[in-house]
Amino acid sequence: MAALLLGGCSYDKPTDAGTQGMNAAADDAAADAKANPTIDNPNVASDTEAANPNAPVMTFAESQFDFGDIQPDSKVRHTFKFTNTGKSPLLIADATASCGCTTPSWTKDAIAPGASGEMEVQFDSRGKQGLISKQVSVRANTQPSITTIYIKGNVLTK
Repeated sequence: MAALLLGGCSYDKPTDAGTQGMNAAADDAAADAKANPTIDNPNVASDTEAANPNAPVMTFAESQFDFGDIQPDSKVRHTFKFTNTGKSPLLIADATASCGCTTPSWTKDAIAPGASGEMEVQFDSRGKQGLISKQVSVRANTQPSITTIYIKGNVLTK
């Protein structure tokens, strides 16, 4: 029985024709990836976004906020203010926090060029203690499409 199994496995070198076919397929895939570098999935940020001089620009007055000491089992809030310093209306599609304890809320209307908006971030310290650092990723019609703001603090022990 073992002889049959060993006989079925061949340790010979692959034929040149088989190797050439595999190399050609790999070369074709590499050439296709090089020729088509764009990402068609709108949920994935592209490293090669085309520059648009008329795109909206979200400029935050501050990109991070330190709450300092936070009481246990409390909720703290901070409002991040931003201005559209671009040339077309700014629309926030979504804002997601790195943790369920952090909740963003934002201006839902389009922000005209030169106008300002707000992003309020609430942190719930329930069940947390010690140093915390959280991020909120803001997805908008800007370039780059994702802007990140940060909160941090120190949740005191009971």
